[in-house]
Amino acid sequence: MELKRVVITGLGALTPIGNTIDEYWTSLLNGVSGAAPITHFDASKFKTQFACEVKNFDVLDHIDRKEARKLDQFSQYAMVAATEAMNDSGLNVDALNLDKAGVIWGSGIGGLKTFQEECFAFNQGDGTPRFNPFFIPKMIVDIVAGHISIKYGFRGPNFVTVSACASASNAMIDAFNYIRLGKADVVVSGGSEAGVNEAGMGGFNALKALSTNNENPKTASRPFDKDRDGFVLGEGAGAVIMEEYEHAKARGAKIYAEVLGGGLTADAHHITAPHPEGIGAANVMKFALEEAGLSTSEIDYINVHGTSTPLGDIAETKAIKSIFGEDAYKLNIGSTKSMTGHLLGAAGAIEAIACIKAVENDIVPPTINFETEDPEIDYGLNFTFHKAQKREVRAALSNTFGFGGHNTSIIFSKVR
Repeated sequence: MELKRVVITGLGALTPIGNTIDEYWTSLLNGVSGAAPITHFDASKFKTQFACEVKNFDVLDHIDRKEARKLDQFSQYAMVAATEAMNDSGLNVDALNLDKAGVIWGSGIGGLKTFQEECFAFNQGDGTPRFNPFFIPKMIVDIVAGHISIKYGFRGPNFVTVSACASASNAMIDAFNYIRLGKADVVVSGGSEAGVNEAGMGGFNALKALSTNNENPKTASRPFDKDRDGFVLGEGAGAVIMEEYEHAKARGAKIYAEVLGGGLTADAHHITAPHPEGIGAANVMKFALEEAGLSTSEIDYINVHGTSTPLGDIAETKAIKSIFGEDAYKLNIGSTKSMTGHLLGAAGAIEAIACIKAVENDIVPPTINFETEDPEIDYGLNFTFHKAQKREVRAALSNTFGFGGHNTSIIFSKVR
């Protein structure tokens, strides 16, 4: 069976540094930090009192009140990003084979805010069970793919992947596979997350996963810096329209990039810590390269997982050096989480978009907030510190790793 080619024909984003694709990309190139004191709730008693929240967002500007009440925040974010991506793609829904149009989405946690609110309300009552009839359909993680499919009438593959912070990348790799196997012509993919609430912040604080640099929130996300002390929680959504190449070409679609391959591995090591030698991370990049049919010299940019945690940044750097060898010193490495914070299950989606835009525009976004060298990190590597760098980007690789040891890598390139 001859595998089909897969391309990206639409983009959508709702992020802590921009509520549209253009705003997001401009902020990335300008090195804008999305971190600020939390406004969603009173965080004064929490160890971490800041996050990368979506800003200046009113769901009623996008979805009518009656419908918005049926959606958890993570679904609201998803619908906004997916709508932008669909509009950007120029797809005529009436002209599609709807049985071969699907939605494969990613989210690590799903409706955490709804779950929290319903539990709070029950606890504050008299013990009589009074739950919102939309409690379950708002909370369950798969529901977002259902909502998107209902909006557009897509009757093809429809599900949500859950692999913690690798969820959105997992979803895009699944979409890639469904299309190249001929099981779909078009798939709306990406991810969304809305974990900036009491339960999300409290839970990650209990794990000691978050930065507690409350005095300097804008510079708290500092990947590869000696003084990094944990990630900064983010929220939002990213969406991509993935389409079979001939299908896109036949309708004269704008093509941003081609998807060449993806890798999936497990660390099989620890529920939250990465393998110290980065074995799973190394293998996932190796498998993605093999599937894409690329040598290490053909990758120009790696958007790393780069969460700003003490162990993770070191392990990922080791993994890159082990796979890329001398070629590791010829490419650009960058962590856009230094600006957006960590969007958990949505991270892979907005970071894939950063790679796609880098391929389209031949420019690599910076890693901001670096100040002090860590003796365990090799600064002979080009981490794209402080400023965006112009260079030819023939192909870009995006890494996302999740609690549980889940690793994903996905490669985007100029259309060949």
